[in-house]
Amino acid sequence: MRVIIEGLHSRGHQVVVLRPSDSWYIKENSPFYTSITLDIVSGFDEEFMKKYVADLLRIQREGKSFWTRFKLEMENAYIANEFNQKTSEMLERVFENKDLIGSLLDAKYDLFLTDPAFPGGVFLGHYLKLPLVFNVRWTSHGEGHGAIAPTPLSYVPLTTTELSDKMTFPERVINVVAFLLTQYQITYYMLPHFAGLIEKYLGPDTDYLSMFAAADLWLMRVDFVFEFPRPTMPNVVYMGGFQCKPAKSLPEDLEQFVQSSGEHGVIIMSLGTLIGELPHDLADAIAAAFAKLPQKVIWRYKGERPATLGNNTLLVDWMPQNDLLGHPKIKLFVAHGGTNGVQEAMYHGVPILGLPLIFDQPDNLFRIEVRGAGKNIDIFSMNEEIFYQGVQEVLTEPSYSMNMQRLSRLHRDTPVKPLDNALFWIEFVMRHKGAAHLRTESYRMPWYVYHSVDVMLFLGGVVLIILVTFAALIRCMCSACLRKKTKRD
Repeated sequence: MRVIIEGLHSRGHQVVVLRPSDSWYIKENSPFYTSITLDIVSGFDEEFMKKYVADLLRIQREGKSFWTRFKLEMENAYIANEFNQKTSEMLERVFENKDLIGSLLDAKYDLFLTDPAFPGGVFLGHYLKLPLVFNVRWTSHGEGHGAIAPTPLSYVPLTTTELSDKMTFPERVINVVAFLLTQYQITYYMLPHFAGLIEKYLGPDTDYLSMFAAADLWLMRVDFVFEFPRPTMPNVVYMGGFQCKPAKSLPEDLEQFVQSSGEHGVIIMSLGTLIGELPHDLADAIAAAFAKLPQKVIWRYKGERPATLGNNTLLVDWMPQNDLLGHPKIKLFVAHGGTNGVQEAMYHGVPILGLPLIFDQPDNLFRIEVRGAGKNIDIFSMNEEIFYQGVQEVLTEPSYSMNMQRLSRLHRDTPVKPLDNALFWIEFVMRHKGAAHLRTESYRMPWYVYHSVDVMLFLGGVVLIILVTFAALIRCMCSACLRKKTKRD
């Protein structure tokens, strides 16, 4: 969101950002926006997220089994239930703050920009009756396309299934079951939390899922170089890799370390913001494998220093990831599979050794592996030798680098940069007070109308009436013939 806000600021727009008092990423003071800090504690701060992620990792390390999967789903359901309850309570306090709501209404904003992974912005945008634009990959109830576009389960794999668009019959069964389970979770763990809120503040005619589908514009953080082909909609604008940019010069100390690698080059490793450290045995196995390599290694790691750390490995609390990936000496990116990191690696043409952990990371890295631009390792059953062999394979097999560079060329070969495209469409919605002409009426339809169930029942009824009438006529004709024959006899 910060990248888009800075882009809007550079074009002369005034941006106001709403943030809770315990916001983790969004700072109160910035030269790019004015903030309104709500006197509300969301409860979803850095510590909460780190504990949640640690619990998920602990469960997954118990091994691959039905029981482990069940425990993982129960943990996710519990957290989703808690999250939705807290979000509903937070929104109630926002709507009851008459001074805040009055000031937002009086400000006469041109547009409401939000990430629908959290429903608060969607509720507030509808309440303020402003043109609504999403910066989206995920909604609160699944991948963004599923909330607005047709999603044929025969060739559109759902998140968490780790399937491609070429599914066998058993895989299609898995995909359908995953869809049904997702619908169950939405119905019983999400919608009840917001039903009273919707009726009280938005009116009984408003539906939770329809609020999302009614958005004017979807700025989708997806590139079909990376995503599998699928149906879409006219008000979906693709800006995958919008945060990517040419590399800048590295800080002097980091540049010296990179240059010291000589002809062998450098490996960088990061498991994202949420996963700053790993269990000691995993960290030691990774460090020991790195120590056997001739390459230099830059590893973003906040945990206790691994006992097996080699002299070729530099531990850092933070790294300029985009600038490092764009450096000519970088040979490999060891990554957890977050969307931003995968897109930056693709932009700069650096192959990936994937260690998928949670959320959408396995699916993201699966897409890279299918395209031959990386290799994935199951981190929960990994040891030093498995990790070492994985690193060696991606470093020494030229196809990984060649395939990733091909993806990079495809990604960059566009008439307009993704960020410029996104900013144009945001301004388009401002100029025209919305983009209703791009929005289909499907979001207003009941499910039976959307799927033409009523039409099929009607046509089936007509066919049935015709068949019954035809059968009755045949029966009458047969009866008449029998009566004539009887009289002759």
